[in-house]
Amino acid sequence: MTTPGTEPHQVADRIARRASRAGLELDSPLRQALAAYVDLLMRWNRRINLTALTDDDDGIDRLVIEPLVAAQRLPRHDAVVTDIGSGGGSPAVPMRLAAPSVRLRMVESRTRKAAFLREVVRRLALEDVAVEACRFEELADREDLAAQSDVVSVRAVRTGARMLGRIQPLLRADGVVFLFGSTRARVDAVPAPWRADGVYPLLGPSRLVVLRKHCRG
Repeated sequence: MTTPGTEPHQVADRIARRASRAGLELDSPLRQALAAYVDLLMRWNRRINLTALTDDDDGIDRLVIEPLVAAQRLPRHDAVVTDIGSGGGSPAVPMRLAAPSVRLRMVESRTRKAAFLREVVRRLALEDVAVEACRFEELADREDLAAQSDVVSVRAVRTGARMLGRIQPLLRADGVVFLFGSTRARVDAVPAPWRADGVYPLLGPSRLVVLRKHCRG
């Protein structure tokens, strides 16, 4: 359970231990930034429903460590990432902290959650990070965002052929979709123009499904 009196340095130590179990070594600035994010998330979570997860080991694994593992599969160190249904900021914020050259756009339709995300950006002094308080479908019609993203990441959002069709205009040719899901995640019968890159382990039953936008030359 979350302990209201938990100090940021204790969270940072827990993050370091959980990362080490996953084969990741984090430097001190990254540990502190991740702990600051978790602390802010838990404080806001007492007022608005951002996440059902807490800052115990299981919560840290889902909120922080899984995105750090996934960040290793970003196609470029300076990738443009659009995160759909950003909610409490995971996986987007930890991935961005792990890859500071990434340009990130977080999309969240609920006003209070979008306000939280803006506070994260402000408090952590994140550059090249934008928050869009709208439904992601609205982005597909914006000319300034057409074919600009290298990665679109999605967690806890139902993803089918229709949604993939709305995501497609946001991605560059050969761009990818990161789907965070469970061990039951499958990549069978992926609709054109998508092809399955694979299903990769994160932690425990969690998996990262990667779909690539395949444009014929």
